[in-house]
Amino acid sequence: MIMFAGLDADTLGGTQRVIHTLAQGLAERGHDVHVLGLHRSADPVAYVDRPAYRKHVISRGPRPGPLARQRTARLLKGLEPGYVVMVSPGVVTRLKPLLGAHRGIGQYHGSFDHARGTWHFGQVKAHYGGLDQAVFLSPDDAWRFAAEALLPNTWDIPNPLPTWPDTTVSLWERRILGVGRLAGVKRFDRLISAFARTKEPGWELHLIGDGPDEDRLRRHAVAEGVAGRVMFRGRVPADRMPAEYRAASLVAVTSEHEGLPLVLGEAASYGVPGVAFDVSGGVRLLADVLVPPADVPGFAAALERLMRDEDERCRLGVEARQRAAGFRLEPVLDRWEQLFQHISR
Repeated sequence: MIMFAGLDADTLGGTQRVIHTLAQGLAERGHDVHVLGLHRSADPVAYVDRPAYRKHVISRGPRPGPLARQRTARLLKGLEPGYVVMVSPGVVTRLKPLLGAHRGIGQYHGSFDHARGTWHFGQVKAHYGGLDQAVFLSPDDAWRFAAEALLPNTWDIPNPLPTWPDTTVSLWERRILGVGRLAGVKRFDRLISAFARTKEPGWELHLIGDGPDEDRLRRHAVAEGVAGRVMFRGRVPADRMPAEYRAASLVAVTSEHEGLPLVLGEAASYGVPGVAFDVSGGVRLLADVLVPPADVPGFAAALERLMRDEDERCRLGVEARQRAAGFRLEPVLDRWEQLFQHISR
């Protein structure tokens, strides 16, 4: 039995998407797979049309209710002993005392750099070391948690790409793509400011996603003088994202922090190069051009260089796709199965 457990398993987000991608992939390999959400999503998303795994929601409200611990304990006790992958520190603290005969795996979807400046670091240090395994998104993050949080059980497995396209992109469209929730941590204001500093004519910045900062970002685009060239596209369904990548020539990530951003990997699978702030080991695995964190002029210069040079974009796009091949679903599933075998020895 394999279970992926999150506070909320169905909200629109990278972690939730990964949970369902892994669950479906492992179930299709014949494993008995479960997805657990400790509470119901306020705005649920269906990530898999025909799930081959079973899904459980403990609390029907937006937060775990007073009976959530009892319900979770009964569910775990009724399943064959197996592996429970807890995808955040909050889940680990809730489920660790309830595991019983199950093997506990603590996964962390953020980066070491982000955790070090938040309460996450203390939670990971206090609770992950006593589990059977602590799993991080990159070798760099795993090594730093081992060294500074004194974890004796670190392992690294990247998040998988849900699909792999057969063809790549021509990269002649004058379009830069930004993908993510329009909320503070993604810092799309910095991307808009960097885009406004570029001088290549005819280019557009397309922002895919919705969120509470949309009005503020629209005003920011007006203030930067690029309102007519920044397109707010709203939420785009997953089955339409391939068309968005095929229409782009660059993808940009200006987040305050990231673990392993799927947008860089998905773009790379189409041969679209990415520019990103250097905020984690996961970003360093995927980005083609790294810029020091929060360096808006440097980000603008990196964008403009690639906007101007189509040959360089194509060269980087080929390299990006080659790197992204290691994040295809099948090799990532292999690594999870290797981890389960390692724990069982």
